[in-house]
Amino acid sequence: MCLVRAPSNLGLRPLRPGHVPGTWRAPQALTEAGLIEMLSPAKVVDLDRPTYSTKPQPGTRLRNGNAIRSFNLELAEIVASALGRGEFPLVVGGDCAILLGALAAARRSGPLALVHADGHSDFRHPGNYDINASLGSAAGMDLALATGRGEPLLTDWPGIVGPLVADKQVIQIGERENRDPDFAWPDINSTAMTLIDVFAARELGAAKVLETTRATLARTGWPYWVHFDVDTLDQTVMPAVDSPGSPGIDPDDLIVILAALVADPRCAGMDITIFDPDLDPTGELAALLVSLLGRVFARRDVSFAPPASP
Repeated sequence: MCLVRAPSNLGLRPLRPGHVPGTWRAPQALTEAGLIEMLSPAKVVDLDRPTYSTKPQPGTRLRNGNAIRSFNLELAEIVASALGRGEFPLVVGGDCAILLGALAAARRSGPLALVHADGHSDFRHPGNYDINASLGSAAGMDLALATGRGEPLLTDWPGIVGPLVADKQVIQIGERENRDPDFAWPDINSTAMTLIDVFAARELGAAKVLETTRATLARTGWPYWVHFDVDTLDQTVMPAVDSPGSPGIDPDDLIVILAALVADPRCAGMDITIFDPDLDPTGELAALLVSLLGRVFARRDVSFAPPASP
């Protein structure tokens, strides 16, 4: 494993005047909670914290748009290098916009699928909101951007033709607002994506969710990336996020799903996002996440261990 610490908050909106989202502190907070001791990565790589701004930037209607592109280009080089060495990159963010750099790296080797575990489908794009009304926040757009919807600044990446991921190779797990009458992104339901909302996930259970996910992944057998936004968990379990909500996927079910996915040799890597240590003053939620990740990767460690000597 190559642990990549990506301390970005660029894709998030301020929750109040003068607020600076605290997700940039997540890599350090999880490290202090024992992440390295839990996962024993072969390599740890750090990106520098980028400068957050609430002001419009030239040539984009995305908050921190130019800075997000620069940060993701740097991240893509680090992830690509890890993949080139045969390592499994685990990118710890940060906000959801870091998914773009991770995918841009993994896509260099060919087509890619995406498992998007997130309490929100992050499908905001110019086709379903007024770009002139306010600056867009890329953390709520990462799936739309990854599938080619939005400003070229964050949809076009060096050496890659077309979107980072095709709709039919996306599995979105965990959306909790799609059954609301005022759901902001109803057009996602008209795409070719495999959608398993939180209600279906809770009804089906982990085994059936995996069965559905694997059926989509088996269409091509391509490598895939796993995106894990911690707001997939219920707000009673994980309140330290910018947009907490209920219901969420049961933690034990989520561990089963993620563990099975990262244990598969086709899994190119994983990112984890949106944890905000500013909302975890005691550090107990950071410790919970470290424990959860330890359980997720325990199976992968066994799966990829060398055979015992005769």
